[in-house]
Amino acid sequence: MSNKFEKKTLIIGVGNLYRKDDAIGILIARNLDRKSSDQFKVIEQSGEGTALMDSWNGFGQVIIIDAVSSGTEPGTLHCLDAAKNPIPSRFFSCSTHNFGVAEAIELARTLEQLPNSLRLYGIEGKNFEPGETLSSEVESRIESASKEILDYVLSLT
Repeated sequence: MSNKFEKKTLIIGVGNLYRKDDAIGILIARNLDRKSSDQFKVIEQSGEGTALMDSWNGFGQVIIIDAVSSGTEPGTLHCLDAAKNPIPSRFFSCSTHNFGVAEAIELARTLEQLPNSLRLYGIEGKNFEPGETLSSEVESRIESASKEILDYVLSLT
């Protein structure tokens, strides 16, 4: 790996704005983007694996925010150190991609193309049907999850 990494942390909001709770990663990313900082860059992705791998190329610290479906209470915030531990495949059972977040992380791990630091924040979803409205349990986590992520990013300096 090259030592020439972007100094900013890359925050990737993943999701689909038209599949109810699947929008949460993008909405939190947009919330963080409004807080504008020299310490991080925010982008949005659909969750397609190769696009994710391309987007984090050159960044040493990456945060991915996405909806997950692991069977815990809707609105639960999961935080995983994806650079050190495999992502449980059960977290992304709601994904519409055959090659999505978990697969991209594991392929990048195999190819030794993971960022030095890769944290995954997953918000447990409730409803992934077509539509543009979040469930109340998930929507209520936007501010608190944004604050937790922002506090983490600011602690990296």
